[in-house]
Amino acid sequence: MGIAEFFQHLMNGLTLGGIYALIALGYTMVYGILKFINFAHGDILMVGAYIGLFVFDGLRGSAPIGTWTVIAFFIAMLVSMASCGLLGMAIERIAYRPLRKATRLAPLLSAIGVSFILSNSAAWMFGTQSRKFNYPFDNTPIDIHGVVITPHQILILVVSVVMMIALKLFIDKSRMGKAMRATSLDQDTAMLMGINVDQVIGLTFAIGSALAATGGILIALDYKVYPTMGTMTGLKAFVAAVVGGIGNISGAMFGGILLGLLETFGVAVFGIPSGLKDTIAFGVLIIILLVKPEGLFGKAEKEKV
Repeated sequence: MGIAEFFQHLMNGLTLGGIYALIALGYTMVYGILKFINFAHGDILMVGAYIGLFVFDGLRGSAPIGTWTVIAFFIAMLVSMASCGLLGMAIERIAYRPLRKATRLAPLLSAIGVSFILSNSAAWMFGTQSRKFNYPFDNTPIDIHGVVITPHQILILVVSVVMMIALKLFIDKSRMGKAMRATSLDQDTAMLMGINVDQVIGLTFAIGSALAATGGILIALDYKVYPTMGTMTGLKAFVAAVVGGIGNISGAMFGGILLGLLETFGVAVFGIPSGLKDTIAFGVLIIILLVKPEGLFGKAEKEKV
């Protein structure tokens, strides 16, 4: 493999991994606080893609590619993030909060039910025909010494890095971020210390859902928007969260990037058929569960009996 080819695959893997990381953060944040998997997360990604598509098309109208289309795209992304943030809070309030004291199986089943409701509602409202999310900019590839990079890839990397850094700073430095960390350690003690646990959990769902919406829009630019688009992507982002150490913010970021690189190099270098690309993620998941069940960045918890 030549140097140019290596960096080409590296660039492709990083862009794919950046999307996985954004979506994986939602899984890991919810698990870190509530200790359950929100399997409706991938469908929130789908809703975000539809909202972004409709808002962008409405704002753009018949305008040609230019400054306005780029502005319209980022407005659509912000509207999608806000809408999915509210949707995430509503789902938590209606489907998960009443089951907070129930067995762990109950909220899991509720999450699966919400997933089916969202995907089937989208199919009923918008049809099963896929829709194209048009580029808001000229996506002509740029050749840099044999490495071909598209403006879309640059957009993914910039948006992913900015959002991951912003989230990390928010969790580590802000007052609400400290409240989220305290709640993840012990909800009862956090309540005794004056923390509004319900508010913290609602904000956690809002942030995770907003990140999923962003990932959905970034994916939709290369692929089409359809009701089941979040199923496989959501599952692979969940794998990324588990690989990195679910409940760990840095682990989710690393797991997403790692999974994107493994998929890209697995197909390009090791000759894995593209039709079997999805199996790479689940193969990695099995290996991690066998070797280090807590994930690469996770810590094994000792249960007192």
